Amino acid sequence: MAQRSAGLRQPERASRALVAIPVAWIVAVSLIDILAPPDIHLGPLLVAAPAITPSFGGPRTVGLVAALAVIAQTTIGLVRDPDAMLSSNHQAQIIALILVGICLVIFCVVRDRRAKELMQVRYVSETAQRVVLPSLPRQLGPLRAASLYLAAEAEARIGGDLFAAARTTSGTRLMIGDVRGKGLTAVNDAALLLGAFRGAAHRQASLGELVAYLDRSVCWDLMEPGETSLYGETFITATLLDIPDHGGRVQMISCGHPPPIVLRNGRPTTMDARIPAPPLGLGELSHPRYRVDSFPFEPGDLLLLYTDGVTEARDSTGTFYPLAERITGWTENDPDAFLDRLRRDLLHHVGGHLNDDAAMIAIKRTATPRA
Repeated sequence: MAQRSAGLRQPERASRALVAIPVAWIVAVSLIDILAPPDIHLGPLLVAAPAITPSFGGPRTVGLVAALAVIAQTTIGLVRDPDAMLSSNHQAQIIALILVGICLVIFCVVRDRRAKELMQVRYVSETAQRVVLPSLPRQLGPLRAASLYLAAEAEARIGGDLFAAARTTSGTRLMIGDVRGKGLTAVNDAALLLGAFRGAAHRQASLGELVAYLDRSVCWDLMEPGETSLYGETFITATLLDIPDHGGRVQMISCGHPPPIVLRNGRPTTMDARIPAPPLGLGELSHPRYRVDSFPFEPGDLLLLYTDGVTEARDSTGTFYPLAERITGWTENDPDAFLDRLRRDLLHHVGGHLNDDAAMIAIKRTATPRA
């Protein structure tokens, strides 16, 4: 926190050289006003000096420049009317400068206070993300992994998108999901599902049993005590994968979530589920039988998991981001490099701002371990 507070002062320190601009303005206006004919008064222009100072300075700097402007106006009045001391015109200008300076100092104090509060909010948000949604480990057995979260809100760091990984005795289990809704409620729902996954991924024998457990967890965790009418109002789309260490096919259960993509030699293949399951949280309504699909995932392949914030991102004309088409021909084998290129390409497509949160996972099988 101390480092972040110090960061607030860095722009002010870096812009101290800019103080020369209002000071030079005060000197120039004062000299010209003193040398100008008696019917020309440039003193009101001095207010421009403290007025521009808040754009790069803090309260002390603004107060100093305002004080210099008052001194300059007083000097102008004494030099131009030495006999009358200060005319009523100069007195009014001095009072106006004092009032403007006080208002600007108050403005800077309030602005800096709110900036510190915003920095604290960002710090709390970043801490919450590290606790609730930490990045995936770079190495998961024979798999290399990378994860990325892009928040739609400029000041947000976490939302309703989620991902997690767990190592088992025979492989790696992955989950990526998207909570219906936004805001703190979505963050809370995401945290509940992530906790259930981390607690059960090691214990549930089959992928179907794990998904059934997660569905029950969502159904009950999203209900407040005594409420019975929330079934179907909140749900979470998700894809769960079981990737064996010793080769073999990847097992998948898709719960209403966008399908994974396997990129092999620059050619993407979408792994659609034959019979998708309903989103997590709707099991009490539909009583699904979870069907496990499978697909090959060989050494050198790149597996991409994502949320609909990627595929539903629109450009200025309303065109969705064509994910499979855009990544065709990409030869980045490193998951981090691949996600970095995908991030830049996605933000370029939408003009730099997403309308929905987006989460992505890239997995590469480096080699099949020996038995």
